[in-house]
Amino acid sequence: MTEKEAIFQRHSVRNYTDKAIEPEKVSQIEEKVAQLNAEGNLHLQFVADAGGTYNKLIYKATGLASAPSIIACVGKDADDLDERVGYYGEKLVLFLQQLGLNTCWTGTYNKKQFPISVGEDERVVLVIAVGYGQTQGKTRKSKSAEQVTAGKAQKPDWFNSGVELALLAPTALNQQKFTIKLNDDDSVEIVENGGILSKVDLGIVKCHFEIGAERTI
Repeated sequence: MTEKEAIFQRHSVRNYTDKAIEPEKVSQIEEKVAQLNAEGNLHLQFVADAGGTYNKLIYKATGLASAPSIIACVGKDADDLDERVGYYGEKLVLFLQQLGLNTCWTGTYNKKQFPISVGEDERVVLVIAVGYGQTQGKTRKSKSAEQVTAGKAQKPDWFNSGVELALLAPTALNQQKFTIKLNDDDSVEIVENGGILSKVDLGIVKCHFEIGAERTI
C-alpha cells in the first residue's frame, strides 16, 4: 500500500478490539518513530501498552478506552511545534495504516496515567490512539475544492491532485479551516484560518497536499 492509497483507506477510528499489536509490527513502528523524530526534531513516543491513558468515563463512552496503544506527540516547545507534530504525526498515521492498523488523533487524555517521558523544555501536543479497529471508520463530510483554494484561476493537474488529498486530511472537529493558494509563479501557500488545533491541522494538510501533488512546498 502506498501513502496515497493509505490516505484513501484511512478513517478515524475510536472503537478498538483487544488484539495487541504484533511484536514485528511494534519493531517497525519504533524504527519509523525514530526516523521521523530525526527528520522533524521531535520526541514522538510509541507506547505499546497504553495503560490508563483513556480510562476515564468520557473515553469509555466514546470507545477510546479500548485503544491498546498510543503515539505521544511530544517535542521541544517552539512556535512551529504544533505544525511539525501534524506533518510528521500524519506521516506516522499513514505508515500505521499501511501496517493494517487504525488510528485516531485525540486532543485529550489522562495525564496522571500517561506512560511517557516529557522533558522540562518539552510539551505534549496531543496523542494518537493506535490499534485494530472494530470497524474501518467512515467517510466524513468535506468541503469542495473551490471552498478551500485561492489564487490563479487556471490550476494545473498536480495542484488539483494535491487539493484532492488535502481535503481527505483529518482536522479537529472536521473544521477544514485552511486555504491553499496557487501563486502566479506556481508556488503554493497553505494557511490556517483559526480554530482549535489549527496549526496541527496545517501540518497534516501540508503532508497530504505534498503526497497528492508529488512535490514539497
